[in-house]
Amino acid sequence: MSIATTLDRLHARVRQNKWLRDFTVFTRIVLAMGFLPSGYVKIVGEQFTDLPICHPMGHYLEAFHRTGFYYTFVGVVQVIAACLLLIPRTATLGAMLYFPIILNIFILTLAVRFVGSWVTAPLMVLANLYLLCWDYDKLKFILPFNKQTDLVS
Repeated sequence: MSIATTLDRLHARVRQNKWLRDFTVFTRIVLAMGFLPSGYVKIVGEQFTDLPICHPMGHYLEAFHRTGFYYTFVGVVQVIAACLLLIPRTATLGAMLYFPIILNIFILTLAVRFVGSWVTAPLMVLANLYLLCWDYDKLKFILPFNKQTDLVS
């Protein structure tokens, strides 16, 4: 049995579980709520935090705030990703857009040893990975082990 077939069967079984469907909706809402306030703060141009610049994360966020339109751009993308997660039809696109942003935040947290998000950032990455796995049936066509063998002539 191929990897693709095994994953298809496992995914079908998981998608039938009512508790996991409810957990998926909950996860989408929680992740969206994590990005809406922080994205809004960036859009209106306010400082994201009041950490002193002597702290590595404070220094980074001060420099990030001073980038101007890039700071605003990241805020807009965060709000778009959050809104897409809340709409069932666009939730997969929202999870795909959300992933590189939250992965970047997680790596930044590790890089500057910021204890303020040592728990939340990895949990948000895992939650987002869960959502991507939940939508495996929509994403499987871009995976390398899901090649079509039947070509129409």
